[in-house]
Amino acid sequence: MVILYTYNNGNYINLKDAEIKPKNIYVNLTNKCPCACTFCLRNTKEMAETNSLWLKTEPTVEEIIEEFEEYDLNQFNEIIFCGFGEPLTRLEAILEVAKYLKNRRKDIKLRVNTNGLADLIHKKETAPLLKGLIDTVSISLNASNAEEFLRLTRNKFGIEAYDAMLKYAVSCKECVSNVVMTVVDCIGQEEIDACKVVCDSIGIPLRVRAFE
Repeated sequence: MVILYTYNNGNYINLKDAEIKPKNIYVNLTNKCPCACTFCLRNTKEMAETNSLWLKTEPTVEEIIEEFEEYDLNQFNEIIFCGFGEPLTRLEAILEVAKYLKNRRKDIKLRVNTNGLADLIHKKETAPLLKGLIDTVSISLNASNAEEFLRLTRNKFGIEAYDAMLKYAVSCKECVSNVVMTVVDCIGQEEIDACKVVCDSIGIPLRVRAFE
């Protein structure tokens, strides 16, 4: 089971197998996700068994902490909750692990890569729970309107998901020091420009990610 991993030149590498310890470490929490995005690597990425991010069972908080106990946190720049699933489906686990990491090293940078649907998943406002624990929230925008967002993400919440995602982003601005929204470059320049307008309207920067 790959819990901690790194990324290099299109390859996901179990941290235990990394010859040189990288500066950015990813935490693989879950396969669960309320979306089935048309461009998602879950559908296209083939991985070796030893480095597969597909989890047969979800790691417990204790198992995650046990892995971190093997490393000096001072060698890492940032720890990112990510993986092939939506990390905030396991909100409580993230909070517990984040508290452990901050207790070990107060200035360690923690980031969550998310689809921004945590409030719909948990049926409550979740951004305030991240305050003081998470330093960056990176939200996948990927569309400039609700209809296109639903077509691309095929999320289980339907058309309301887009506005909920934007509301979540604004909530995060009040609780987390750094919030960014992202799109993949395969959506085309016209749509990227339209997404930039959306981000400008809520005062959150847009980052364009290369599609693997």
